Amino acid sequence: MSDKKPKGPSRDEKRQMRSAARLYAVQALFQMEHSNQSYDQVRVEFEDYRFGETYEGDEMAEGDPTLFRKTLEDAVGHQARIDQMTDRALVAKWPIDRIDPTLRAVFRAAGAELVAGNAPPKVVITEFVDVARAFFPEGKEAKFVNAVLDHMAREAKPEAF
Repeated sequence: MSDKKPKGPSRDEKRQMRSAARLYAVQALFQMEHSNQSYDQVRVEFEDYRFGETYEGDEMAEGDPTLFRKTLEDAVGHQARIDQMTDRALVAKWPIDRIDPTLRAVFRAAGAELVAGNAPPKVVITEFVDVARAFFPEGKEAKFVNAVLDHMAREAKPEAF
């Protein structure tokens, strides 16, 4: 019998957990806006009932709770700044309040990481373009998200470009 402790998640598993946390953050932000639930209500629901649960036979991924919480907190805490950055990245005819609520949640979650996170902007953009593809697999939304987030990243972290 071995005295070794079980290893923690592998590098790939950690990456998958971060990706899942970003997807969950978008869903949580959408839910907060759509149902007027508080940060605490939504956070508890996701962490207790969504991370790693099985829905309709599909097992949901385990999310990184630290990244999930930080993204939600930063999206709420910096929402005005993030929304202003998003507005500047959108064409004048399409202010943030006129775009799809799921895309608005994507921009807010990604904006939180761009404004207050440590991940390189290119990683944030790639991750949230993938999130957009998950919600809109047949549409042009992923390209739209890429363009808007690139603009937002250049504003939030110009030193990275």
